[in-house]
Amino acid sequence: MNLKRTLWAAGALAALAGLAAAGTALKKTPVGTARRAPTARVERGSLKLDVQTTGAFKAARVVPLSAPSAGGGLRLIHLAETGTPVHAGDVVMEFDPAEQQYALDQALSELAEAEQQVVRRKADIEAMIAQDEGGQLNARYRVRRAELDAKTPERLLSANEFQKRKLTLEEMKRRLAQTEHDVVSNRTTLGAALAVVEQARNRSRINADRARQIIDSLVVRAPLDGLVLVRENRDATGGVFYSGMSLPEYRVGDTVWSGRVIADVSDISDLEITVRVNEQDRAALNVGQPATVQADAAPGKGFGAHIAGLSGVALRSRDQQGPLRQFEVTLRLDSPDARLRPGTTARVLIGGPEIKNVLTVPRQAVYREGGKSVVYVPAGDRFEAREVKVTHQSASRAAVEGVAEGTDVA
Repeated sequence: MNLKRTLWAAGALAALAGLAAAGTALKKTPVGTARRAPTARVERGSLKLDVQTTGAFKAARVVPLSAPSAGGGLRLIHLAETGTPVHAGDVVMEFDPAEQQYALDQALSELAEAEQQVVRRKADIEAMIAQDEGGQLNARYRVRRAELDAKTPERLLSANEFQKRKLTLEEMKRRLAQTEHDVVSNRTTLGAALAVVEQARNRSRINADRARQIIDSLVVRAPLDGLVLVRENRDATGGVFYSGMSLPEYRVGDTVWSGRVIADVSDISDLEITVRVNEQDRAALNVGQPATVQADAAPGKGFGAHIAGLSGVALRSRDQQGPLRQFEVTLRLDSPDARLRPGTTARVLIGGPEIKNVLTVPRQAVYREGGKSVVYVPAGDRFEAREVKVTHQSASRAAVEGVAEGTDVA
């Protein structure tokens, strides 16, 4: 019994070793045996350069909605959920106005006090002007009286009296000049004091108007007809992030900072699709080229579309077979459909030209090694790598140069 178990275990290990060797056979040169490896034949014919890829629907026009500039944190008291259809002017989100209402009440109180100060200052100025005018009239009267006294003939007065009257006239004129100077100075001082209280009143009025504007801005409305998409709350974790982390959307009760974008309103009447294609596929694409789009929201239905834009900047990415240059392609739907929504997956088929009289192999028969494209061809009882040039490729086959028609490839 022990001998049988030993033989069975040895046979199992040998079988596992054989499977492992077969799995790594095509990664070495020469490898395997030609008889056991599946092969395909290099065929001459035509190749339809259709491009099949996937992307996502997105609105051509998206308007972000952010928290108003009110200073500090704002608490959400209303927020439309993701997917809510809205019309222009509908309320999308609203913030707690308690703090700004307090600021408005305080500004209105200061404004009322400043108005009273302006009224009192103007009354003081009017009283001072009346007093100054009385003083001027009295000073002019004294000057006039002194002038009349000074006109008395000198022969009718004693020398001392005549000199006294002359000195009195000069003194009255000096006092009149001083009074007039004091009036100008007082009015300047009072005008400056009035300007100070008026400035304080204007500042209070500006603060009140600003508080009213902020309160009005706490109600954020949709700028256009569309669909609400609530963004992730990046403040929910307190600034701690890690790869693959799932963040919650903003919701009622969250506190957000001024200027933070909370949601977007997407115009779903004009949808486009963004996809990526490699540089060989891009070479066969042109702006305006028709395409067919399918979506899970409408099973079995194809939507007409066309290429609206081709990126001229290559995007670097990597797959399991080596580096690839990819380009972004934007497609626009020919007609909108109410069932389609931004952010959902789109399967795209772009009809390409047909290349005739070319040698083709299955795409899975072309490998990337050392930055080069190679196929494995029989060499006796083994396979060896042969470098080829891939000129075109479709979803299932690739047009190549460097191998003869009828050659078997692994």
